[in-house]
Amino acid sequence: MEIFWTGLHSLLLGNINLRGFTYLWMFPIYGLAIFMEPIHEEIKHLPWYVRGLIWTLIIFAIEYAMGGLLRLLLGQCPWDYTTSTPYHVNGLIRLDYAPAWFIVGLFFERLHETLKKIRL
Repeated sequence: MEIFWTGLHSLLLGNINLRGFTYLWMFPIYGLAIFMEPIHEEIKHLPWYVRGLIWTLIIFAIEYAMGGLLRLLLGQCPWDYTTSTPYHVNGLIRLDYAPAWFIVGLFFERLHETLKKIRL
């Protein structure tokens, strides 16, 4: 998903090659998504807009915590939003990404339910 997102961003900057990228650090961070399954089970009865808000807050919390941890361990965070937007928090999260995280959270709920149905 991150490769797709950064590839689209490169297109907006005029790069028709759609160059996308990520960091190896992201693989274990994205692996933390497995811990979201029990949360999904607990909140699936709530209205979609409440669930979307919950996912947004959780994703922001993980991104902030992991960025802070990487900054502590490595002396820097691989992503730094301080120069790319005024809507950042300590350069670790972008508040203007809230709508994207809202949609992503709800999308992954659907994906989770679909995968549960086709599980062998």
